[in-house]
Amino acid sequence: MSADPVRKLASQPASGLRTSAVEVRRSARRSRTVSAYRDGDRTVVLIPARMSAAEEQRWVAVMLDKLAAQESRRMPGDAELAARAERLSEQYLHARAVPDTVRWVTNQNSRWGSCTPSEGSIRLSHRLQGMPEYVIDYVLLHELAHLLVPGHGPSFWKLLDGYPRTERARGFLEGVVAVDRLPNPPGGAGE
Repeated sequence: MSADPVRKLASQPASGLRTSAVEVRRSARRSRTVSAYRDGDRTVVLIPARMSAAEEQRWVAVMLDKLAAQESRRMPGDAELAARAERLSEQYLHARAVPDTVRWVTNQNSRWGSCTPSEGSIRLSHRLQGMPEYVIDYVLLHELAHLLVPGHGPSFWKLLDGYPRTERARGFLEGVVAVDRLPNPPGGAGE
């Protein structure tokens, strides 16, 4: 048993989803239950202090699988994404942005979303799946605004002024990009 109540484990895959750093927190007050939650790009697993290292490893794997299953059930498909786009257009753009298609794609690795105004199509990167809803909403709203204004000039940004989480979502996405560029990302084997 580790004397350290908090341990960080190397990044581990969670049923095919993005990998995340795993932090195990042991508690003497926790007698039987194990729980886990996502905290940004980290997964925190809470276990009883008395658990052996083998039990810890088994429970970490179980909890990662459980979280991944929960997240996969929550990820919207293309139909849900289209309905979300309609709701966002009504709420923030006075229902003026009406895309013909809205869908997830797996071939966008250097951008979060794209829009082709002439075709009325919006595509969001699959890398957004599993991110907080406000981040997905921001990217979707950003692409909806491109149906009305193609460039990134002042009139484009004015369309996004009504969305209250624009800066927070942009900061989240910038953080994801920054972590991906680190030579030794947090949660790696070097910790």
